[in-house]
Amino acid sequence: MTAQASQASAGVKLLLPRWLITMTPGSPVLEQHALAMEGDRIAAVLPREEALQRYASAERVELPHHVLIPGLINAHTHSAMSLLRGVADDLALMDWLNNHIWPLERQWVSEDWVYQGSMLSAAEAIRGGVTYLNDMYFFPTAMARAAVDSGLRAGVSINVIDFPTGYAANAQDYIQKGLAAYEQFKGEPLLDWTSAPHAPYTVSDDTFTQLRELAEKYDLQVHCHIHETQDEIDGSVKQYGMRPLERLDKLGLLNERMIAVHMVHLSPQEIELIAAKGVHLVHNPSSNLKLASGIAPVKALEAAGVNTVLGTDGAASNNRQDMFTEIRAAALLAKGSTGDPLTVSARTALEMATVRAAKAMGRAHDLGTLEAGKQADVVAVSLEALECQPVYHADAQLAYVAGREHVTDVWVAGRQLLKNRINTSIDTGALMGRVQGIVDKMRAGR
Repeated sequence: MTAQASQASAGVKLLLPRWLITMTPGSPVLEQHALAMEGDRIAAVLPREEALQRYASAERVELPHHVLIPGLINAHTHSAMSLLRGVADDLALMDWLNNHIWPLERQWVSEDWVYQGSMLSAAEAIRGGVTYLNDMYFFPTAMARAAVDSGLRAGVSINVIDFPTGYAANAQDYIQKGLAAYEQFKGEPLLDWTSAPHAPYTVSDDTFTQLRELAEKYDLQVHCHIHETQDEIDGSVKQYGMRPLERLDKLGLLNERMIAVHMVHLSPQEIELIAAKGVHLVHNPSSNLKLASGIAPVKALEAAGVNTVLGTDGAASNNRQDMFTEIRAAALLAKGSTGDPLTVSARTALEMATVRAAKAMGRAHDLGTLEAGKQADVVAVSLEALECQPVYHADAQLAYVAGREHVTDVWVAGRQLLKNRINTSIDTGALMGRVQGIVDKMRAGR
């Protein structure tokens, strides 16, 4: 080994998988390649033998049956609502919200409740190969602490709704508390922040305008539920004389900052509008199916060039925060609902959970693909199990065969958070004890 090779190997960890998918558009599945991590960054992606020579004394992680992919990005969830998983099933959206979820939230939501629920979701995310949660919920300081404590990335929301909750009294109170949280955690490398009006049916024009201005001032993405149900659209026409998207366009909110969640009910003209404005759309196939909200028109969105990405929604409405399920569902729903088997290929569905999602979050420069210089957010998925064999196309195998139970190892910013399916950053036993205590109190108090 040369002195040059020895110096190059210092502090490098070399991942040596069977397959490697960089997720750069149009890239092939690589075989017999390696990924070198140095600090929080990817140092190189290169052929295995070249890597072994260049980084001769690096720590090696042999992954002989695995495929390496970028960390999955869950572009829409309500992390703390893992504590409400299964509390109210088989209901329409507004019944579910008005008669079950919102009353429970008024009674129970607190800083500690949100922290423990967010930690539970962080542990679930890590076990499922998710390295980034784009969250929307109350008590953003609790979500921020959970992300930092778990080592997970998060988009934390300055969440606003125009009625009182146990968190805030009115729109100004939400905004002030959200900005205080932002100032407290500003500069934390694991965190991004979003300006997050809940939905057109819960937020006034004045509040939307304030949140748009806040996003522009602090250079934030805007995270909002839009066009989730036909009832939402009908109510907007009755109250405002226009559909929600037209209203938001008039308020100046439709642009490349907007992360529009659900968007199930869209006219051809609205699809053209959001494509022209650069709006990012979060498709939540499982949640929309479970609440009988409908199916987003993904084929038309793809044809128009809309940046469509994937999210799970919260555990109270899904009930799995499982991005492998969403990847599979997105591909199958698009085919089955259109009669076109070419709509949403396996690779496209994977892009929706990685490179496209990074773009939606404003992080395309350093997340979403496995490339030198980008953040070392890396996931190893084992295809060794008999249910994953044989493997002809590793990318299709991830979309149609493998599940989150096949994720073995996860790194975020070069730090290993999952090792051989064991969470390394979270004491899951202690966490489950705290969660059970909260659930016991909620059951006793209902």
